[in-house]
Parts: sequence; structure tokens; C-alpha cells
Amino acid sequence: MTIKVYGAALSTNTVRVLTCLREKQVDFELVHVDLFKAEQRLPHFLAKNPFGQIPVLEDGDLILFESRAITTYIAEKFKETGYDLIRYQDPKEAALVKVWVEVESQQYNPAIKPIIYQNFVMPLMGKSPDQTIIDASIEKLGNVLDVYEAKLISTKYLAGDFYSLADLHHLPYTYYLMMKTPYTDLINQRPHVKAWWEDISSRPAFKKLTESMILGDN
Repeated sequence: MTIKVYGAALSTNTVRVLTCLREKQVDFELVHVDLFKAEQRLPHFLAKNPFGQIPVLEDGDLILFESRAITTYIAEKFKETGYDLIRYQDPKEAALVKVWVEVESQQYNPAIKPIIYQNFVMPLMGKSPDQTIIDASIEKLGNVLDVYEAKLISTKYLAGDFYSLADLHHLPYTYYLMMKTPYTDLINQRPHVKAWWEDISSRPAFKKLTESMILGDN
């Protein structure tokens, strides 16, 4: 039975899940949820996720929401398929992956999300960005990226010298930062962060999504 992902092409959280599925070489069906028509608030969708948010993964009788929980499930279920994103054969490396997954969720995401929302989502809603929110978030993100720069001096990727779920989780929001905002220097002025970003964003699993306009200009 093919895995179904209920989501939207422009959704960072949806793309996080789709990238993981592609890395694991798992077939899936993307079921479009029209956010502009508030389809995520309709009863049939709320039956899958009572919080009315995308994405939702349906694997047989299992229904999951929260994108990071979904990617973890995919990486664990298909651990011997495609690229090993959780380092399941090495407990120490696996623990480091979990640490940096948490860093992305608790430090990086809260800093970068308002920048993307103000620069990209607000205009889609016909509203003007709030520069005060953007400036405060830029400062926070810069502080987080200073930590990343120091870390990436000693390892190629965040959890070690191997690509993992920790790096993958950064892809969608950082893509929007680099493609849809004027704040690319946050990445480019930090040489090790820049090299890391160029590396992870060039992986075929993610590039295929961008080239098929999942995160494109249309």
C-alpha cells in the first residue's frame, strides 16, 4: 500500500516529509490540501489531524501528524532502505543526530520561521511584512548560525561527518531564506555554514523537489 502524504507544495513541513521519503526511496502519493480554501479545517481532514495542520502521513491504518515525528517514523521504518538518516547501527552517532534534530526544532526553527513568514507568507495574504519582527528574528538566527559555524569547523555535517535527519530538517526553511528573502548573507557570510548549505541543498532527493516546482517560483 502506497504511503499518502496530505499536504501542500509550498508548505515547508510538507517538503520536509517529502524530502525524507525521497532519501529513503519510498513511493508515496501527495494528496493536495488547499490551505487558501481552508481545507485543513474541514471535518474529513480534522479527523486525521484535530489541530488542522499539514502534513499528515497515512500508512495503512496508521495516521501521523507533526512533520518531525513523521520523518523519524519514515527513517526508522525504512532504516535499511536508501540513505541512513538516523545512524541506527551506531548508538553514539544516533544520539548526536537526535541532539541536532532537537537543536533545529528548538533553536533554528523558531528564529528562521518568522523571517520566512513575514517575507513570503504575509505578501501572499496581501499584508505588509513587519520589519520589527524580521529584525529581531535576524539577530536570533545570526546567534544560532554562529554556533553552527563553530560546529561545522570540525565536522562536515551537524551531527558528524555524515548527512542525517538533523541536516535534512533544515532544508525547506533555509531554501526559502536563500530564494525568497534578501537575507542570504546570514548563510553566505559564514563560510562553513555556506559550504554545509551548498552541500545539503544539492542532494538529489531535495533538488528533485525544487526542480519539479514543489518549492519553485510558481
